[in-house]
Amino acid sequence: MAHATARGSALTVAVAGLTALAVAMGIGRFAFTPILPMMQEDAGVSIAMGGWLASANYLGYLAGALSVICWRIAATTGIRVGLAAIGVTTLAMGLAHHLAVWLVLRALAGMASAWVLIYVSAWSLERLASLGRPALGSTVFAGVGTGLALAGMVCLVLMHAGAGSARAWIVMGVLAIVLSLVIWTVFCAPAGAPAGEARRPGARGMVWDRESVRLVLCYGAFGFGYIIPATFLPVMAKQVIRDPAIFGWSWPIFGAAAMGSTLGTTMLRGLITDRRLWIVSHLVMAVGVAFPILWSGIASIMLAALLVGGTFVVITMIGMQEARGYAGARATPLMAAMTSAFALGQIVGPVLVSLVVAAGGHVSMALAIACGALLVSAYALS
Repeated sequence: MAHATARGSALTVAVAGLTALAVAMGIGRFAFTPILPMMQEDAGVSIAMGGWLASANYLGYLAGALSVICWRIAATTGIRVGLAAIGVTTLAMGLAHHLAVWLVLRALAGMASAWVLIYVSAWSLERLASLGRPALGSTVFAGVGTGLALAGMVCLVLMHAGAGSARAWIVMGVLAIVLSLVIWTVFCAPAGAPAGEARRPGARGMVWDRESVRLVLCYGAFGFGYIIPATFLPVMAKQVIRDPAIFGWSWPIFGAAAMGSTLGTTMLRGLITDRRLWIVSHLVMAVGVAFPILWSGIASIMLAALLVGGTFVVITMIGMQEARGYAGARATPLMAAMTSAFALGQIVGPVLVSLVVAAGGHVSMALAIACGALLVSAYALS
């Protein structure tokens, strides 16, 4: 009976973590990506403007990650506040019509997404380990790909229905609120836990040594390397084929690859170390980033979505687990530092695209730099 109860509790933790990450990443962070082509059509948003909106979200993400290093709050409190903020700011995107307001809302959504990712990672991995089910961590991180695929499919349906970008933001906001309410009660301290237990993961400072710096820098390179295709793939697909029934599939493919690869990684981890898997994932992602440079056409963009999406969440998961395995009780501040570097890389990526396009260049120039960053970081990890 006790074993069955523990198993049920572990599954509850895993599903709640999956759902929270789906809201945080699929909606709070990346709903903007499949909605951007719609905003180009009905709101006059240019690629350069889209780059600034994306960077506002990533700047908020950086601020949220840095705040976790400094503030000591319960992980469950951080998750709940983050989920609530994502629902409200996403809904407001559909009600506002000014760029300045959009920039603020995207920044707040980014901050909330960082809180949810970091606190869910720390909380769920610790809970699953204590329940003897650490392998379910893969299920938790599959939530990222699930959210991406869900957001992509919702936008695909809305485009087919002729809905505008404002309607898409409102639908996404309502979806985020509903999903958050479903899992709301799961994120609480275990019954009978000491009053300070929920605060324990963030209660100790981070130790900066050679390995910590390596993890932080390589995770930051990953943030820079993947963000350009992750932000502009649907836009690039639309430039090749304007039919939403075709270009609209680029983001669902990205999300489905992310979800499937995370679950499939469980089978590989008995054959290859986490560090080697991280290195291989950087190399595969670099190939995906290079495809639109070397080969123009919708097929290369879809292959890029498959390869970048198929490694994005694997690296996220492995990075967080490497942090927990290396830092132990100090994992949360290390996770926050890695996420901060990741966010900084994400800020630089879209800004680079905006500057390159404004100077008369092409997105492929920024993709080439991103590919180089991934190759260098793969070498550093080795």
